[in-house]
Amino acid sequence: MKQTPAHSAVNYDLLNLMPKGCRRVVEIGCSYGALAKAYCADNENTEYIGVDIDPEYAEVAESHCTRAFAGNIEELEPADFDSLFPSDCWVFGDCLEHLKDPWTLLKQIRNKIDPDGWLLACIPNAQNWDVQMRLATGQFFYEDSGLLDRTHIRWFTRITMIDMFQSTGWKIESCLRRNFPSPAEQILPTIAAMAQAAGFDPETAIQDAITFQYVFKVKPA
Repeated sequence: MKQTPAHSAVNYDLLNLMPKGCRRVVEIGCSYGALAKAYCADNENTEYIGVDIDPEYAEVAESHCTRAFAGNIEELEPADFDSLFPSDCWVFGDCLEHLKDPWTLLKQIRNKIDPDGWLLACIPNAQNWDVQMRLATGQFFYEDSGLLDRTHIRWFTRITMIDMFQSTGWKIESCLRRNFPSPAEQILPTIAAMAQAAGFDPETAIQDAITFQYVFKVKPA
């Protein structure tokens, strides 16, 4: 299946949460290496390893990373996976949703990461108003990118993201909402009414519907 189109855009919300002066960063789904380039510009002594499933993407990223290679992080040979450690920062920018079993991978990283290490992830929100609207109208068509990216395997809401991290041995340090684009004004009251009818807080439902992506910073629990 065709991969999500590569890009050279920097997710500054993710970048700004990355700890300064990391010893070794491992970024999964590094695309063209835009995040690596931006981070290494201010952290020259950091070893930055980029991994991407697409060989062409990894080849481009190599110019911005200490090392970059193509591979499926879930299918690496044990020796290749172990070679990514020791490391004190792992980054998944819109990547966990592309994995078959992110829970197992998160446990594996948790068991091997440096005690003072961090893991950061940007994850699309399946509870976004646009997804809810498409479900309500039956217009759930897969696309080349975005919330309905055809290469997404897993779907998460804020609640299930939190559960995923906590159940795999991580403590959430921060959770940032990325809210765009804005819905039509009549959409949110409808979502609020549906939540209230189901016995849930309507204001929380609205906030969770506005969010397009969540950015998490977690550490070993």
